[in-house]
Amino acid sequence: MGGGVVQVRIPGPIPVGLTVFETMRAEADGRIPLWPHHLARLRLGCAATGFPLDEDRVTVVLAGLPRGKVLRARLSVDQAGRVAVTHAPLPPNPEFWRVIHSDLRLDATDPWLRFKTSHRPIYDAARARLPPDIDEALLSNGQGHLCEGTITSIFLRRGDRFLTPPQSSGLLPGVLRGTLMADARAEEALLTVDDLQNGHLYCGNALRGLIPALLVPAD
Repeated sequence: MGGGVVQVRIPGPIPVGLTVFETMRAEADGRIPLWPHHLARLRLGCAATGFPLDEDRVTVVLAGLPRGKVLRARLSVDQAGRVAVTHAPLPPNPEFWRVIHSDLRLDATDPWLRFKTSHRPIYDAARARLPPDIDEALLSNGQGHLCEGTITSIFLRRGDRFLTPPQSSGLLPGVLRGTLMADARAEEALLTVDDLQNGHLYCGNALRGLIPALLVPAD
């Protein structure tokens, strides 16, 4: 998946009701295009939290997704190893997203940032504060380096290459991010908000791909 993912066990108590999850694009024929990468990250998240992962059950649950429409599918695993999936039709991407730079800060040393779980206090807080006409918030760490969006990875296109914040800044190893890096289409680079003036900003995830983004100045 790229990005230097380290297999670790998250220290301390597990929050009550925690789930490890993946949000995925399911095509009309039922295919999940980047499934091997989602599964790899799901395995890491379950190992980090100590959750049992029944991959046979995962296969059965995903096979039950309806066909005929492109779906947003969310697969979750809880502390008892129970597997669940929810889904909804996925609308087409807009022409671009309007984004802001959040004043909330991520802690680059927080191990929770490296796994996709329902423990997302800063991401949830940043999304709750989005103005009505804004689609995403970009988050930085305490050193002022960009990390990621609340539901996307950050990419800055310069020429035919994409720059994306490094894992060391404190961020989730995104599935789309990992595939672009593995294909040598993206490379890690320390980025600040000022750097976004030189290049074309994109937000992206495995669900929607790359979405052109317009950074809206703070009021």
